[in-house]
Amino acid sequence: MNLFDVYTLWNIEPVRAEGCRLWDAAGTEYLDFYGGHAVISIGHSHPEYVRAISQQVEKIGFYSNSVLNRLQSEVAERLGEASGYSDYRLFLCNSGAEANENALKLASFHTNKKRVVAFSGAFHGRTSGAVAVTDNPAIQSPFNGKHEVTFVPLNDIDAVARQLEKGDVAAVIIEGIQGVAGILVPQDEFLIQLERLCKKYGAVFILDEIQSGYGRTGKFFAHQYAGIRPDIITTAKGMGNGFPIGGALISPAFEAKKGMLGTTFGGNHLACAAAIAVLDVIKNESLVENAAKMGAYLLEKLSACKGIKEVRGRGLMLGVELQPEYAGLRDRLLYEGHIFTGGAKNHVMRLLPPLTISKEEVDMFIHEFTKYTNK
Repeated sequence: MNLFDVYTLWNIEPVRAEGCRLWDAAGTEYLDFYGGHAVISIGHSHPEYVRAISQQVEKIGFYSNSVLNRLQSEVAERLGEASGYSDYRLFLCNSGAEANENALKLASFHTNKKRVVAFSGAFHGRTSGAVAVTDNPAIQSPFNGKHEVTFVPLNDIDAVARQLEKGDVAAVIIEGIQGVAGILVPQDEFLIQLERLCKKYGAVFILDEIQSGYGRTGKFFAHQYAGIRPDIITTAKGMGNGFPIGGALISPAFEAKKGMLGTTFGGNHLACAAAIAVLDVIKNESLVENAAKMGAYLLEKLSACKGIKEVRGRGLMLGVELQPEYAGLRDRLLYEGHIFTGGAKNHVMRLLPPLTISKEEVDMFIHEFTKYTNK
């Protein structure tokens, strides 16, 4: 049997990684400015993280439900403290897509409605992001085959209001920052009005913080810049620093009932060990603060670079929209400058380095970036 080939692979074989660096089989050193779609939050091979995972592996075969419950409860307690949502409850699952599916399912149970309002350019996981992006109403979405999704323009509060006025909307779901669409940031005032509208019309307000959460933007969640408190917050990616885990933070307004949500491998022992280690390192090394500081420094340096149309984002979630003649810059940075970056639509370079990134490493990136753009 052959693999179902849907991924473009670079001819690079990483064999070792540490912090924001990795090395290939030939011994070439690379700077990681992407972290696997923001998955690497506390840096590659952090010793505390490796130790936590190793200790759990050694215990395989001696697990019990009581041990698992203790680990899951510890994740919930630490996450509540770190995020400022201690009064919410946590549902653990395997991925961001699964977190969003369960959030939408919970919204349907809560409202007895099925229609969902999302935003142009949105990506909420493979089961939902495959829908063609359009502003046309009544799009059938593969959210478990049970939800009708209406896409409206980002930051257009009147368009949202027109949909909510119809009275059949179960939930409004929005990313803290749209990643795949090219790092598009919802306006703070828009999020404030969105929260008010959802309360007025009884729709569940879901914040997808899967890529923009876990300190990446300089706050624990990106929506916290607007001072709002959504009904449900979904998270994944940076939550496990590479180990598969996702979750939904659920407000006290929802009543938990046996069997209403589900997951097969969610919140397993290794995933919980990874999540606890990530939260410990974020706290002990002040990584949310470092993301804000290094993000501001990176933004300042980029503002003086040529070849850029616009830089968008917050903290260490930045999108660099390049002039069309620099469309091949990512490949040059990779193969000549030995720096990994990410891509998005319309010549946008996504920068999502580990939250441990240093000033020296930012300077290294800027040096290579300007080498190719200032000619």
